[in-house]
Parts: sequence; C-alpha cells; structure tokens
Amino acid sequence: MFNVYDFIDKVKGKAAPYGIYDVGANLGWVSIGISCDTAEFAVESIRQWWLEMGKEIYKDAPAMMITADCGGSNGNRVRLWKVELQKLSNELNKAITVCHFPPGTSKWNKIEHRLFSYISQNWRGRPLVDIQTVVELIGNTKTTTGLLVKTKVDKRVYEKGRKISKALFETINITPCDFHPEWNYTIKPNQTDS
Repeated sequence: MFNVYDFIDKVKGKAAPYGIYDVGANLGWVSIGISCDTAEFAVESIRQWWLEMGKEIYKDAPAMMITADCGGSNGNRVRLWKVELQKLSNELNKAITVCHFPPGTSKWNKIEHRLFSYISQNWRGRPLVDIQTVVELIGNTKTTTGLLVKTKVDKRVYEKGRKISKALFETINITPCDFHPEWNYTIKPNQTDS
C-alpha cells in the first residue's frame, strides 16, 4: 500500500510524481521518480518533457518559461534548482525564465487544477499497488477538453541534501526580472570560449 504523498512502500518502493503542464497545448508530462524529490529530479523531469514532447512542439522557440511554486524541490531559494537549470539552459542553448508563485498562492498554479486534479480523479478509489499501476493510471488521464498526459518512470537515484558551493552558484548566468526579482529570474546559457 502506498502513502498519500510519495507513495512509499518498503517492499514495492517509492513513486514520486513530478509534473509539467503545458497550458497552451493542454498537455501534461509526469516523471515518476523512485528515489527522492530533489531539484535535480525536478529539472530532469523538465528535460524529459522537452525531449519527449516540448522539442517537437516548440523546436523554434528561443526561450522557455516555467511557472513554479515557491517551495519544495523547485523553490525560488533552492540553489541546486538554479544550478541544474543552468545545465539545462546550456544543453538546450535556450534562456529559461522562471516565475515563482508567491508563498501561499500555489493554489493558483494551473498544474494543480488542469493536471493533477484530473489525475487524482482518474485514480480515485483504485489501489496504487505498484509503480506500473501508477504509470498506467496517470498515462490514461484524459478530459473532455482534450488533456493528454504522458508519463515515464525515472529510475535514477537522486542524492538528497546536495550542497552547492558559493563558487559553483556564482557561475549561474542569472538575471533577476524587474517584477519581483526575489521570485522571478532568467537563466541564460553560459558562453563558452571556442
């Protein structure tokens, strides 16, 4: 039997869902981690969304915009989150703008109302007995407005509590936005010498 949040079972393991919701296309992506919900896992989920869905739809987009809650693995003060976003920005050669919902306002995050609420309805009353059941229930989530959800298990083991040195943190090419710079910023690819 799985518990409410990370769906942990000592024998069957853990299922930690991390979702990406594309507001414009009404598409969802959910990575299901088997270890820890870390910032590295969060950014890897975004990377997998890009590779599996986003790249095809937004191949000519010069930048990416992410809205995120202010706490948890993708919080506005999480150093590892920003370091991993820098890696993703470098890899994709795209600027990534992040706008965090202010503390206490995550209820307005569209991912809760347009993705996870439907996932919850889809698996309501069904026992989450193993990771395959979780994958199938999430992947079969659909709505009358055309929501399509893809999912994939992330089998990597993520280290909890990774510390980021000041020197590494200072390598991030980050620019605070004019509006609420404590919550909103853009990370651009680092320039490398040829």
